Amino acid sequence: MMCTKMVQVLWGCFLLWNLYISSAQTIYPGIKARATQRALDYGIQAGVEMIEQMVKERKIPDLKGSESPKFLKIDYMNYKLINIKINAFSLPNTSLAFVPGVGIRALIKHGTANISTDWEIKSPLFQDTGGANLLLSGVYFTGILVLARNDFGHPILKLQDCNAQVSRNDISFSGELSVLYNSFAEPMEKPILKNLNKMLCPIITSEVEALNANLSMLEVLRSVDNYTLLDYSLISSPEITENYIDLNLKGVFYPLENLTDPPFSSVPFVLPEHNDSMIYIGISEYFFKSASYAYFTAGAFNVTLTTKKIFNHLIRNSQGLGNMLSWIAELYILSQPFMVQVLAREPPVVNLLPGHFTLDIPASFVILTQSKNSTAETVLSMDFVASTNVALAILGQRLICSLSLNRFRLSLPESIRSNIEVFRFENILSSILHFGVLPLANAKLQQGFPLPNPHKISLVNSDIEVLEGFLLISTDLKYKTSLKQQSSFHGWEALNLIRGRWRGKPAPWLPVWSPLQEVNRP
Repeated sequence: MMCTKMVQVLWGCFLLWNLYISSAQTIYPGIKARATQRALDYGIQAGVEMIEQMVKERKIPDLKGSESPKFLKIDYMNYKLINIKINAFSLPNTSLAFVPGVGIRALIKHGTANISTDWEIKSPLFQDTGGANLLLSGVYFTGILVLARNDFGHPILKLQDCNAQVSRNDISFSGELSVLYNSFAEPMEKPILKNLNKMLCPIITSEVEALNANLSMLEVLRSVDNYTLLDYSLISSPEITENYIDLNLKGVFYPLENLTDPPFSSVPFVLPEHNDSMIYIGISEYFFKSASYAYFTAGAFNVTLTTKKIFNHLIRNSQGLGNMLSWIAELYILSQPFMVQVLAREPPVVNLLPGHFTLDIPASFVILTQSKNSTAETVLSMDFVASTNVALAILGQRLICSLSLNRFRLSLPESIRSNIEVFRFENILSSILHFGVLPLANAKLQQGFPLPNPHKISLVNSDIEVLEGFLLISTDLKYKTSLKQQSSFHGWEALNLIRGRWRGKPAPWLPVWSPLQEVNRP
């Protein structure tokens, strides 16, 4: 009997486990970042500059050894090279290549380096100190940087198959006895070179480990503003082919105080096989849908316009709207202070179709009056759907969006329909929406969404294309050699909008618009 119950329990656990496995959904990235061979080729140029900066900041370990030089006929001579400094180097034959499924292979041949150092010598007969210059030639290195991810979604690096050596070094001593020391410099070069070659791979491995430590400190969960967080973590190890490497990032927004995934799933998308640019970034519809849901949950889409704000955004932006405003005041408000509230009823609907990025905003429009000694009273409340076009640009390291009204559909209560001309009222409310609400929204959207990019690397020659279900950003890279931190926004000169491509011109934030031309009645 006991055995029968145990079998039943185990069978139940098995069924539950299979139910869990069958219900588990595959996680697809919200953002795909691809680096091509062009990025690696540019990485060689930028890498040399980074190495040059690095060797100026890094302390190179002392080189110690002990020899028994026969030409001096002494038992031993201990030497130490200290304060080693690389003054110049050249890496004329350097290449980077993808190793499918593994990482990136680096190859350096025929490199040279000029090194200055202080030295100390101790032996039974004498001891001395001085300075010297070393000219290293025939510098060779090969190794594979293996790329993976850790449990927290950070990228990790590991150096594999390291092989580094210097084929020749020439020593030139300086000081009062430099002529004497230079006469027996050649016998000292071989043991110094031997010890140096033993140190190279450990030094390089140490630098990779230091870089790895920095990567582990990357912010993969980043605060965007006072409403949301953005998750940039890797959901899988990098995918590497002969021609590119793909990074699959989670790319999902969360409300600031709720890290629960949105109630819809990401879907797969495939980047096109292009190689004209260094970097391709695919931003899926899921990314924008999660942003819409997160901002809606955080209450960011609810807007209240007071009398002062309405005058600022309506009257100053368009002649003739003062008459409309007077009409509303005469009909409803009778000179009382009023407020207009726009309240989102559900998350805005995101649609990415080839060449078109639209955002449909279902909301409620509420007009309230409030006298000095009374509570707010609702004069009118109605639902509407505002369909907007989304224009896109890359400024600095951010994706900038701006909204323009495409059409406006209003739902009026039956009691109101018999007393108010719907067409006229749609024009008035669409004017308030366009000249009052959208400028406020665009001011916030100007902050942009941060794009993934390495430290001190900026995006240049960027282009944006809207495809089925995702955006494709094609861009090149530029390494910032200046130590001075530059602003994330570089002005409008590099602006590239998908609607009417503006290059090198001052660009209006919103197009010229007439409410009577744009409104589509249901």
